Amino acid sequence: MATLGLMALDGAARQNGIPALPTPDSSLGFLRDGYLFGARRFERVGGDAFRTRLLGRPVTVMRGADAARTFYEGGRFGRERAMPASVLHLLQDEESVQSLDGAAHLERKRMFLEQVNAPESLERARRLLVEEWRGIAGDQVVLYERINTVLTGVALRWVGINPSRVGLPALTTQLTAMIENAGRFGPQNWAARAMRRSTEAWAKRVVAAERTALTGHDTILGSISSYTEDGEVLTPEVAAVELLNVLRPTVAIGRYIVFAALALHRRPGWRRAFAGGDLDRIRGFVDEVRRFYPFFPVIGGRALKGFSWHGHDLRRGDWVLLDLYGTNHDELLWPDAGKFQPKRFDSFDGDRNALIPQGGGEQETGHRCPGEQATIDLMEQAVVLLATTHYRVPEQDLRVSLRRFPALPESGFIMEGVRA
Repeated sequence: MATLGLMALDGAARQNGIPALPTPDSSLGFLRDGYLFGARRFERVGGDAFRTRLLGRPVTVMRGADAARTFYEGGRFGRERAMPASVLHLLQDEESVQSLDGAAHLERKRMFLEQVNAPESLERARRLLVEEWRGIAGDQVVLYERINTVLTGVALRWVGINPSRVGLPALTTQLTAMIENAGRFGPQNWAARAMRRSTEAWAKRVVAAERTALTGHDTILGSISSYTEDGEVLTPEVAAVELLNVLRPTVAIGRYIVFAALALHRRPGWRRAFAGGDLDRIRGFVDEVRRFYPFFPVIGGRALKGFSWHGHDLRRGDWVLLDLYGTNHDELLWPDAGKFQPKRFDSFDGDRNALIPQGGGEQETGHRCPGEQATIDLMEQAVVLLATTHYRVPEQDLRVSLRRFPALPESGFIMEGVRA
């Protein structure tokens, strides 16, 4: 897909600002075009930003490394009222770390980074996936369904909860529903939000039991339960939300693992290489899965102050959507963006605002996902396990619809004769 990019926009922007679409509201277009909503309109306006309305609210939509840098760096945007409640309540919820801004966000995020990103914690997560992988075996397995159960077990053990004391199938269903229905409206979303309230009640009981046991900071659960702000521990409600904000994203990695399995199936040379122990390009393969396949389509923010960007004046409170999928498929950043090419990362300069499946900017000082390294590590381990596990892939519908949020192969990736 050709685009005129920011250079083309710059000249127009200095004169006219960011162009506005002629349609009164683009909500139906967003549902119709899905992940390609931004791309089709960027091409229409000949640039990397446009203004429109979604759900009746004025919004600026933008893409590209410069847009991501503006969105994530410099303290220009906050997260309050930046996403519809139907999305917020399933994926983050109010008063969670990702909904905070400024010093409050950085202080609480530091706790997550210390617990989740510590080398020994990351190594433990990988080891737990290897141990739980035996649960993948079966005569006929829908990988998407089975990997969610496997990862729920990994997530529980990783944070410090014994899976044998939890109704694993029910919890897997609840965590999966939060992810599966965040992009939907109506009864499915309402049912998932009701299910989440039940999960939060369970998480509150877990936190209460942990506080009674006084085990300290030895586990992720212990750190969340004992974490203090202004000398006070988090309320049971907020601590429960933060516990779910480790469990749920860990299960969400299952979607990337399914896409990794699809990539290995369609490009068997990579599977043979990894099965043979040639892991030099496994990080590039994982990053290309994260870049190429659809995950989160956009992320929202509200301007915390007024500023000018490409000739357009943004005021405090203005709503902006950064097109994550569009940036990861921007031809200016990723030549032949529509092709799956892990070798492109051999020469990638590491621009933190170019590859943004889990946000841009600095992880330590901004809103980039604190679990990104854990995602990469677990994906690398899963790729090795997929490459070395015996299974057959029967005929099935492996199409990936870009109109479905979040996307997935239609069949969920069916495997036969799986021997782990």
